[in-house]
Amino acid sequence: MSTALLQTSLGDLPLVARGKVRDIYDVGNNQLLFVATDRISAFDHVLATGITDKGRILTQLSLFWFDLLKDTVKNHLVTADPAQFPSSCKPYLDQLTGRSMLVKRAKMYPVECVVRGYISGSGWKDYQQTGSICGIKLPAGLRESDKLPEPIFTPAAKNNIGHDENISFQKMVDTIGQKAAEDLRSLTLKIYEKASKHAASKGLILADTKFEFGLIDGEITLADEVLTPDSSRYWPAETYSPGGAQPSFDKQYVRDYLESIHWNKQAPAPALPPEVVEKTKAKYLEAFRLITRLADL
Repeated sequence: MSTALLQTSLGDLPLVARGKVRDIYDVGNNQLLFVATDRISAFDHVLATGITDKGRILTQLSLFWFDLLKDTVKNHLVTADPAQFPSSCKPYLDQLTGRSMLVKRAKMYPVECVVRGYISGSGWKDYQQTGSICGIKLPAGLRESDKLPEPIFTPAAKNNIGHDENISFQKMVDTIGQKAAEDLRSLTLKIYEKASKHAASKGLILADTKFEFGLIDGEITLADEVLTPDSSRYWPAETYSPGGAQPSFDKQYVRDYLESIHWNKQAPAPALPPEVVEKTKAKYLEAFRLITRLADL
């Protein structure tokens, strides 16, 4: 098994941010280099063990979706071809190939644009307590994983400490203004409709997902990752059975393992055994192959 890339080191290139998965560098010319590492987080902690090739899978999936959605929404991608990266990146191609994107710098909106077609996760918890999600009243009697009467837009405030916070649409309006909020809601629902149809054609249910947008030259632009198992909940359509949680193409093996060892969810985060790493990687790869119909990365 090849070694997971847990952290990049690109010499004198300025590091702009290091998130749970991505390392972002300023390469000049109002451009950024996004590098998806193999880090994996659970319960708001980055774990001591990475998932080999996870960053490559996430990057290649985002590239697939950027291309599929290019007639629906502009995106921040310049190129994913390392041969076209600035010369300052060339000494580090062993860390960059297959897992990096050169992108235009955008002025990011401070909200996550979440859309839900099915009721699950934090939305299900909110519904059980209030009968609503982000202030949107839903029909009584819904079961966990039920399909909603129509997809709903449920924004979240970006929070670098812990989970993002679900907010009402009015709170989003108060944060970024009426027109921007309405434009982002409309675009989010439009993208979800197109992505859901594609996923359905591949035997998958896109239960929910989140997008990040920014402004580039005054235009709303899709940024960051898009429609990966880290940002989206995919379920196999053939086994869909509402009334409980569904199997998904994400880090469920990791969460289940951490629960089984009774980790207290406090730092330091534990390492993962090889079998959990391999099973998790296989799930990410399966999602990639189903969505793209490509045999391999």
